[in-house]
Amino acid sequence: MIDERELDAIDWSSMHHAYGPADEVPAWLRDMASPDAETRRKAVSHFYSAVHHQGDVYASTMASLPFLLALADDPATPGRAAIVGLLVSIGAHAVERCGYDYADGPDHKGSAVVVREHADAFVSYACDDDRLVRRAAIEGLGLFVDDADRAAALLRDRLPAEDGTEERLLVVETTATLALRLPAARDAATAWLDAVASDEAADPATRLAALVHGARCAPERIVASTMPQAIGLLRLSTPAPVTRTGDEAAGSTTGECRCAAPEEPEANGAPAEASRNVPPQVVAAFEDLDRHNRTHSPLTSLLRTFHQVLDSRVAERTALLTEQIGSSDPAIRHDAIRMAKELMGARRGDHTALVTRLAGCLLPGHSYTAAEAAEVLGALSPIAEPAREALAAYVLAQRDTHGPEVWAAPCPLLRRAHQQAVMALARLGDMRALPCLLTALDGGVDAWRAVQVAGHLAPAADRLVPRLCQRLTAEDLSAEWEDMSTNALLSALARLGDPAAVPAITGIVTASARHGQWRTAASALKALAAFGTAAAPALEAVRGLARADDPSVRMAAAATLWAAEGDPATVVPLLDDLLDSHRRQEAADVLARIGPPAARALPRLRNMLTADYEWTRAHAASALWDIGGPAEAPVVVRILLAAWEENDATSNLALACFDRMGPAAGEALPQLRAELTRTRRSGRFRDVRHDEELQRMCRSVLARLS
Repeated sequence: MIDERELDAIDWSSMHHAYGPADEVPAWLRDMASPDAETRRKAVSHFYSAVHHQGDVYASTMASLPFLLALADDPATPGRAAIVGLLVSIGAHAVERCGYDYADGPDHKGSAVVVREHADAFVSYACDDDRLVRRAAIEGLGLFVDDADRAAALLRDRLPAEDGTEERLLVVETTATLALRLPAARDAATAWLDAVASDEAADPATRLAALVHGARCAPERIVASTMPQAIGLLRLSTPAPVTRTGDEAAGSTTGECRCAAPEEPEANGAPAEASRNVPPQVVAAFEDLDRHNRTHSPLTSLLRTFHQVLDSRVAERTALLTEQIGSSDPAIRHDAIRMAKELMGARRGDHTALVTRLAGCLLPGHSYTAAEAAEVLGALSPIAEPAREALAAYVLAQRDTHGPEVWAAPCPLLRRAHQQAVMALARLGDMRALPCLLTALDGGVDAWRAVQVAGHLAPAADRLVPRLCQRLTAEDLSAEWEDMSTNALLSALARLGDPAAVPAITGIVTASARHGQWRTAASALKALAAFGTAAAPALEAVRGLARADDPSVRMAAAATLWAAEGDPATVVPLLDDLLDSHRRQEAADVLARIGPPAARALPRLRNMLTADYEWTRAHAASALWDIGGPAEAPVVVRILLAAWEENDATSNLALACFDRMGPAAGEALPQLRAELTRTRRSGRFRDVRHDEELQRMCRSVLARLS
């Protein structure tokens, strides 16, 4: 985001035409040429956040280009590669936004014109003596040089001139980019890529890159022999395993911890330091983001591109991932784990083989990679059953080797690997995770992680609920961020369903209302509703909030009153009024559970069927069936099918209603059959859990009604 207070004071117009005197350039821009590496790093980071935020281009970005070009042109500029990389990033975004006619807004158009006018500068950078400068500049040859023949020739000449793998892969990738940008370059470029891919004198990684980017230029040219060829080249590109000492093997993320195995990939960067004022969940989220952005192999970007090109070819992608995860190169293995998650998270199919491959990464002593595999298996819990025994074996082995306190082990890698495996095991409902969760809840170290998954172990409610309630009653509801941990505790207790939690949750309802923490009050009321009639002791506190000013609190109170008391005369008027609020979808759902006694709400529900928002129409139609019955069937089916067609995230809601409708939903059967032919995941959030449930229900309804 642009810092307007700082940038408004800059004479950008003078900079746009010439590199002016030093006092006309802001200090943080001058620092980009500082002899001190850390000062330069901070200045470049500041530029990205202030003038090139999230890769976008503004007037101030365009105005800075002459200054950046002057720095890049000067061989004496320290850290020129970062400046060239910044120029390429700005130019690439400008060109992309403008299309290839450069017809977008003035800032993008102007920036694109500047980099095109300085195409010769990028040609010079791509031939620089500094390998890092060349690496940063190569992409510009495919983006900023508009003479197709010249650009193609420059790239062909660069390939034999480069001896570094990353630079050679960039040359090949940029050739494909050129072919896709300029149709005049496509035939020659694809022919050259084919020649490189088949050149046995070339190194295997470059040949693999040429094969992948040739497919990127023309996906229709992927044939039966493409995958075997790619897998063969990947094997040839993989270096032989090198045994290193424990100290050499430990990645830089471990600090003094030497718990990585010899074949662990090197990890760049260090974990974020926790702040007293920031919840551990937030710190962990930033650490996760840093991990997810890391790559360990120079082939990772290439392989990720190949998966994007293969797209819906699940069998081919599975074969490729099987090779990646089984690679002798630990860096390739590690980076494949997240690619496997992306495939299984986005595409349907029998993923047993891939899940089993991931389970094979759970090796004691290989904490860095084991943690990644366990985290992915936890995220894929609805289809992670084949990994159950491997997860349990890993967890038990860690406890046997490092003791029952391994959850709080001082080694960050060991601790993370163990915790992720325990959480993945708990999400499978496996009671072998229980001792570790109890250790976490009793000891307090990273207890918030245990809270996240405790609700999956309902058979152990008698041991978990007292500990969770103790934590819940200790929550400071006046503190900043309080709802983050409180909501997690409430969710776990609601899922466990032990009525012993009702008094503690009721206390949160009362206390949060007293502190004006209305989001927490609504969450606590929703948790109470999960207990049904067992929440009756809380009715006095709930009734006091049924007329609250906050619609979310009123909604949650009404739902809890219905669950605990079941009196339509009390609840229906409250819900009927809420149909005019932003909580009307939730109100419609509770009215649906009430059924025919909620008939007074039918006029408003029918009115909701004309709403612009498909979710509103879908919730209203579902409630219309449950309240109005068979007479409403034609309009209900029509509305739900239309919502499903408009937004497939509504499919779970629609299908649940069709299931209740039975034969009256006969018109929907073609949609259910069509759904089961799709390979891309669907359902709410398009996540694995909702999609797997969607497929199961489709089959169930079809079997019952066909």
